[in-house]
Amino acid sequence: MYTFLSRSIIPIVASVALLAPACSWAQQGDLLARIKDAKQLTVATEARYAPFEYVDAGKIVGYDIDLMNHVLGKALPGVKLKVSDLPFQGLLPGLDARRFDMILAAVTVNKDRADHFAFTLPVADATIGVLLRANEAGSVKSTSDLNGKIAGAQIGSVQTQALTALDKTLKSSGGEGLKQIKQYVSYDEAYGDLAAGRIDVVAQSLANIGPLMKSRPGVFAVMPQTIGPKSYFAWVMRKDSDSGALLRVISDGIAEANRDGTMKKLQLKWFGTTMDVPADALPVPSM
Repeated sequence: MYTFLSRSIIPIVASVALLAPACSWAQQGDLLARIKDAKQLTVATEARYAPFEYVDAGKIVGYDIDLMNHVLGKALPGVKLKVSDLPFQGLLPGLDARRFDMILAAVTVNKDRADHFAFTLPVADATIGVLLRANEAGSVKSTSDLNGKIAGAQIGSVQTQALTALDKTLKSSGGEGLKQIKQYVSYDEAYGDLAAGRIDVVAQSLANIGPLMKSRPGVFAVMPQTIGPKSYFAWVMRKDSDSGALLRVISDGIAEANRDGTMKKLQLKWFGTTMDVPADALPVPSM
């Protein structure tokens, strides 16, 4: 059984090899060739985002881990996965600094991120729902019921972005708007504050909300109306020629897993349900 308890933040530590001048690695072929030579794909994730990735018995497990291991087994046999656990706020800067090969985490694709980074094909639906206490289910049924509420989300997340947009929409419609948007280092903290009554709602992807509610029956409920546009989770790479071949291989593997049913089997295992995601292209983000 997984838990939603916070773990201590593990600092990013760059190896001596990663501190070498850019020209030294650029002369060794592209990233995919170096990964094949080393027989290791180095990724970073935030292992506090169950069921996508979390720590169980000292090991990082979850949907993303299983799906990537399947892709590697098919496309890059013999290449092993090395996973570092970092705070979410350090993932994109760490990728930019070349401290790892790619981000293996549930990262929502949005316009700002897509302008700077390359995304794989989608691996899951990231549409945002609103989590509330079970005893509030009867009084919070739509976004208009969120006027005057304190909402929580993770720092730097698309969910926080969606709450900011919602606040503007509520105010432009003549409402009070959200009383406060409280931002957290991890969602575990937000869930704890929601259960304790310190905040009123949490914006989170529906994919995460379902397993959370199942693990804590009777504690939470979900608002029937979602917020923000349809969106997707994908894995992240640098947007450069060095990463291009790896991006194609991983995306092709995701597409195959989507079409042959492997993705849905893993979704049933980790989420208890399946979700339709495009297998041919990543939709252009609208937010």
